[in-house]
Amino acid sequence: MTPLYHYLADTVLLLHFLFVVFVVGALLLILLGGYLGWLWVRNYRFRLVHLLCILVVVFQSWLGVICPVTTLEMWLRGLAGDKQYRGSFIGHWLEYLLYYRAPDWLFILVYSLFALLVVFTWLYLPPKKLPPKNKIS
Repeated sequence: MTPLYHYLADTVLLLHFLFVVFVVGALLLILLGGYLGWLWVRNYRFRLVHLLCILVVVFQSWLGVICPVTTLEMWLRGLAGDKQYRGSFIGHWLEYLLYYRAPDWLFILVYSLFALLVVFTWLYLPPKKLPPKNKIS
């Protein structure tokens, strides 16, 4: 059963990493798309999901709450007997890229500034709601 927990922990880490890639990458694409005139970067649902994702991160950091995804991963690693990230190649390198050592105040500051930049894009490049579809009765 231990290898299953190890693979589940690696999967959670990969999903966590993809979440970070989405939050950072989406902002870069929004800014680039605004400059290049890409209409899809103004999609309201896409932008709302992006905004909510970074707001969750910021509020967790302000409240001093450990990310539940990290908690889940650590729990699974504990069940696998692999708390030190000595497992798979993917798990090791994703952990190395995603988790780094710095004071908590620095993370809170970076998350907050990043969220302000996301809010700025809402003002500078506001999302546009799609017109409602006509229903045929």
